[in-house]
Amino acid sequence: MLKFYFNGAPNPNKVALFLEESGLPFEPIAVDTRKGEQFKPEFLKVNPNGKVPAIDDDGTFVFDSNAILLYLAEKTGKFLPASTPQSRAQLLSWLMFIATGLGPYSGQAVHFKHFAPKELDYAHNRYQFEAQRHYKILDDHLAGSRYMVDDSYSIVDMAFWGWARMAPFVLGEETYAKFANVKRLVDEISARPAAARAIALKDKFTFKAEMDDEARHIMFGHLKTRAA
Repeated sequence: MLKFYFNGAPNPNKVALFLEESGLPFEPIAVDTRKGEQFKPEFLKVNPNGKVPAIDDDGTFVFDSNAILLYLAEKTGKFLPASTPQSRAQLLSWLMFIATGLGPYSGQAVHFKHFAPKELDYAHNRYQFEAQRHYKILDDHLAGSRYMVDDSYSIVDMAFWGWARMAPFVLGEETYAKFANVKRLVDEISARPAAARAIALKDKFTFKAEMDDEARHIMFGHLKTRAA
């Protein structure tokens, strides 16, 4: 059975959504990153990058949430757009846009907004600007399209949803009022029963809730270098 290494963060939620939508049997394995479980040798064998999510598909290891979505979609033949060069190009383009743009910039925006020292105004402003820019691109695109690719729900929408449902935490409470098309698709996906199950998956496990000094030093490795 496929093993799914996860926690409740945006990137694992994308994969959880696919698994719940597809009905693919899987064993969820919690990785508590605030306790440093992502650095255990048995997990690093699956993902040498030491981040969730990752999957072990009967000895085939896949890491990075977007790579996992593409792998599972191609394996099952589910949640892929039409098999045409144009649709394939759009699938890859928007999936990589999320993988290399929306996700990383949103993650850094969250870090400098909520966790970094407050005097780092330049970094905060830089990532807030880039996250806003990416959401504007998505919002403009969705003004003319129900879904991210063609008129069918696909893995690109799942990848989008993982971060876009957290947009107010990334950018501020006014975000959805500013990007109504983003909110429209987030709301549609969030209303799906599989989305509710994906979000609730973490509740079957106990994760460390406190972001104390130990968790900060585990999750933000640069702090160790700075202290040394």
